[in-house]
Amino acid sequence: MTDESAEKPKPAAPGFVVLRELEGGTWELLGEVPRRRGLTARAARGRAILDATGGTPTQGEVYAAVLRSEWCIAMDWSRPDAT
Repeated sequence: MTDESAEKPKPAAPGFVVLRELEGGTWELLGEVPRRRGLTARAARGRAILDATGGTPTQGEVYAAVLRSEWCIAMDWSRPDAT
């Protein structure tokens, strides 16, 4: 008999990928932070930005907090068949 838990990878805990917009419309990756439980989606995104910036986001800068699961799906792209 095999141990099924050893065969299946555990899903990653919910979290956010946090980015900051730079001049020229490029984005800088600030890091990944875990999602705080018990917060609404909007509050959790705001908390993720505070966590990624050490609690000191700069006034006037643009930040984005993207769910890690969505980030992974967005990077799972392959070229469609050319027909």
